[in-house]
Amino acid sequence: MQAEVRNHLEKAREAALLAVDSYNRTGTTFRTGAYVVLMTIAWTSLFHAIFLKRKTKPYHRKKAGSSRYERIEGEYRTWELKECLRQFYSSNNPSVRKNLEFLIGLRNKVEHRLMPQLDEGVFGECQACFINLEKLLCAEFGEKYALRTSLTFALQFSEVGHPLSSQAIRSASKKALRDVRSYVDKFRSNLSTDVLSSQEYSYKVFLVPKIGREEKSSDVAVEFVKYDPSKPEEMSKYERIVALIKPKYVSVSNLGGLRPSDVVKQVSKIFEKKFTMHSHIMCYRHFNARPKKGDPKPEFCDTRYCYYDQVHKDYIYTQAWIDFLVQELSKPEAYEKVLGKATQTAVVSGQAL
Repeated sequence: MQAEVRNHLEKAREAALLAVDSYNRTGTTFRTGAYVVLMTIAWTSLFHAIFLKRKTKPYHRKKAGSSRYERIEGEYRTWELKECLRQFYSSNNPSVRKNLEFLIGLRNKVEHRLMPQLDEGVFGECQACFINLEKLLCAEFGEKYALRTSLTFALQFSEVGHPLSSQAIRSASKKALRDVRSYVDKFRSNLSTDVLSSQEYSYKVFLVPKIGREEKSSDVAVEFVKYDPSKPEEMSKYERIVALIKPKYVSVSNLGGLRPSDVVKQVSKIFEKKFTMHSHIMCYRHFNARPKKGDPKPEFCDTRYCYYDQVHKDYIYTQAWIDFLVQELSKPEAYEKVLGKATQTAVVSGQAL
């Protein structure tokens, strides 16, 4: 293997490992941003290695068909990831390409922004991006360059995510978050059903607790089972597990949702201090649970706590919102900051609740 190909290959592997390391690092808040930037470098380097191996120079020409290449400060101007995709896939649009196009756009949105709220929403695309890189890396250069031997599973602190967010999450730029979420929603809405459901576009799994009752069943804590149609009996067992845990959707509008008056009533029962409808208005404003009345995008809520009902033009709240309010307002300093001057503030007339 020529030295130039090897250098790009090693750069791709190092960047990918750094991406995973930064994503899994405890306490990281610039998780998605750092991951996407580093994976962009990894993919670009991998494509450059592939092109050079195939005797194709991944450089921008001065003119179409010209044998002369553009230079920047004496160095060839290499193809960026978007151009690599165009050259590698041509007119084909597989799920792998769509995944990378999504992350390129996302990188441009979040590269200079801190928004940890985004992490859970795009985890599937981030995971698929790494798996896709691993597959192409091994397919082009062999299993000896595989990354899986250098990785392990990140430890989790709980079985499910905590319902309360950190102050950093609550205080993030609301306008910037809406802009990024709008990009994510728009990109996904333009995908075909096949691409959107593809594991190569967004990696999705069920985590099922593993019970070790047999001699070797507890040797490995986590196993990935690849679907193998040549083993129908074995695969049917996993399909039954998926069917068992698959959520069943009931066609009931706003199932489990709460009106503002329900929130006030329930919080008042639990909370020791007075909690009124005006208190509720001040709370959702302070904690950025939902947009203000008249906002051009009323649907951009913190969906853990509420969501917008397009038909009735109002907001529906969740039990998590009640739990959050009770816990936060039980702290004297938080109560004073949010509601301490509530009695001195005039109730906003005509405010949508």
